[in-house]
Amino acid sequence: MTMTFPILFVGAGPGAAEHLTLGALAALRAADVVVHDRLVGTEVLALIPEATRRVDVGKEGFGPSTAQAEIHAVLLSEGLAGRKVVRLKGGDPGIFARLDEEIEAITAAGLTYRILPGLTTASVAAAAIGQGLTQRGRNTGLRILTGHVMEGFAEQDWKALARPGEVAAIYMAKRAARFLQGRLMMHGARPETPVTIVENAGRADQCIRAATLASLAASAAAATGPAILLLGLAPRAAIDTLSQLSEAQA
Repeated sequence: MTMTFPILFVGAGPGAAEHLTLGALAALRAADVVVHDRLVGTEVLALIPEATRRVDVGKEGFGPSTAQAEIHAVLLSEGLAGRKVVRLKGGDPGIFARLDEEIEAITAAGLTYRILPGLTTASVAAAAIGQGLTQRGRNTGLRILTGHVMEGFAEQDWKALARPGEVAAIYMAKRAARFLQGRLMMHGARPETPVTIVENAGRADQCIRAATLASLAASAAAATGPAILLLGLAPRAAIDTLSQLSEAQA
């Protein structure tokens, strides 16, 4: 009888090797095969031993993608053959990464699993602009949304999101930026509400675009790489500059 090992769902973080956990690194070094997404950073992929087989099952928003059924088939084939499988996902495997679908597929086949969380893009992007995702006196909650699936995105509580002080991390929202802008302003959000677009968060080519709700659509259109929108947050450097200007003019 073939011995099977738990399939490890591992979060790779947004891209940089410094965002990888020690547990994730140990899993990569012990794996027989790594099944990875397109958004896993090259720094992280470089840590996989040369003898370890890699299977690229990347998906691209509105572009070429590996079918989910094909990903399931790869996991089942490798797992049932008794290989040590790491399913490596960009960011955290539990946030917009179809984790539950893959768990259901492997458990239905009698395979077991473990989850090693990773840093999600929202945390890394907020750190890059010198901000906390929550702040006493500003926001007591944080909304994590995806703009990729418009059916669910269109059904948000827009009135609540438009309130001053609200903070939301919106993944995969470049194409939905104009829609987001219109809905929020329609529900009373101020045009000067800060929105920061962090492109390629945590990578060497990271780009931070400070915008407002009024300029959001134009700023999002300029982004070419994977981007997250931080609604309600501005880069701390920009805030400090505005404060200094206000004090000088007083």
